[in-house]
Amino acid sequence: MRETGYRREAALQYAERWALGRNPRYLDFEKLGGDCTNFASQCIYTGSGGMNYTPVMGWYYNSSSDRSPSWTGVSYLYNFLVGNKSVGPYAAETDQAGVQPGDIVQLGNANGFYHSPVIVAVEGSRIYVAAHSFDAYMRPLDSYIYERVRFLHIRGVRSW
Repeated sequence: MRETGYRREAALQYAERWALGRNPRYLDFEKLGGDCTNFASQCIYTGSGGMNYTPVMGWYYNSSSDRSPSWTGVSYLYNFLVGNKSVGPYAAETDQAGVQPGDIVQLGNANGFYHSPVIVAVEGSRIYVAAHSFDAYMRPLDSYIYERVRFLHIRGVRSW
């Protein structure tokens, strides 16, 4: 396998372009449980350039009926990114100090994690995000109400 870098700038440009709109290539899951992780996956895909077509445990989107659970599910995306040893993007959980624009933050409560905004800026100790399911661009992370938080630093991309 070949190791390539994550193209953060491409992911950020995508986030800016589509944070307040919808790319017609992808189904809008807003009324089907939320669109936040779908949007995060679109950003990650733009920055990584590759998908992982492993059945069930991979990360891919061909259509609304041909996609992996990790493309649109908060916990499934986490499990894919931190557990991926094959092709596609991979990440490590980190703390707030270890994130960069283009990374993912996941918000949760006692019942689990429920939201996957994309980090678009880090200015001092303040993090700004883009998200769907309450569309936002450059929204301060500290303006959200949540009980738990985890940060996913995308470390790279693997391909054949």
